[in-house]
Amino acid sequence: MQLGVHVNVDVGYAAAVEYAQRLGCTAVQFFSGNPKTYRVAPIDEASLAVFRERRIAAGIDVGVIHTPYLINLATDDAKIATGSLRLLKNDLAVAAAGGVRFVNTHLGSYGARPRAVGFASVVAALEDALATIAPGVLLVLENSAGAGALCGGTMEELGAILRAIDHPALGVCIDTAHSWAAGYDIDSQAGVDRFVDLIAREISLERLHLFHFNDTQIALGGHRDRHWHIGDGNIGFAGFRALALREELRGRTAILETPGEEADDVRNLQTIRMIFEGARS
Repeated sequence: MQLGVHVNVDVGYAAAVEYAQRLGCTAVQFFSGNPKTYRVAPIDEASLAVFRERRIAAGIDVGVIHTPYLINLATDDAKIATGSLRLLKNDLAVAAAGGVRFVNTHLGSYGARPRAVGFASVVAALEDALATIAPGVLLVLENSAGAGALCGGTMEELGAILRAIDHPALGVCIDTAHSWAAGYDIDSQAGVDRFVDLIAREISLERLHLFHFNDTQIALGGHRDRHWHIGDGNIGFAGFRALALREELRGRTAILETPGEEADDVRNLQTIRMIFEGARS
């Protein structure tokens, strides 16, 4: 499995690659711009080309762009919908320019509108974005913690979106903390087996491209998005070991979005590597 962390590229692409290399990462995730604004900057193709060269030289094959948190493709607010689609299309273009394999996005919230109407808006926006996606770039939809009217909190809903669009460049990212918060009991082998079988049935494992490995202290089904250190939360060592024992998942990429500074990233990466190496022995 390709492992990495979310890095800060505000310090420069070179420094971000050096950080990931120092941690022994083979994958890296980043925001392409300010994640708290709808404004998009001109794409700096020269810098992105250098970033790609440095990543490859460092053995960091897999790149992931995480779209801004402001994106809401399910909204009935026309201004927000337009800004969200612009942000998504921009990140897909940045990925193409920088040789980045994945663009990961949240889907947003339906708000007070009927889910069926919001679902149609999500499908239409994704179809628009995928119409010009470059070869080699994959768009992955991240599952939500399922709070309130959030879109994408169940495997059934994510699967329905994929079936409605049926585009080869569209897939899914499974966040373990969000899955637990949405009510999936992935703290044991039996629970993980049920969850993976559900993904296979509703989404297909071929469309499962990416993981976000995060533990959480939120109660099962608590519907809150809170990440914690690997093995120190309610998913625990048993849950991540159960995922590691599913051989069909081992070729995927996993990004850790655990809290803290470099020492925490080191510890969390060491923990997940230990778990996966132990599962192989």
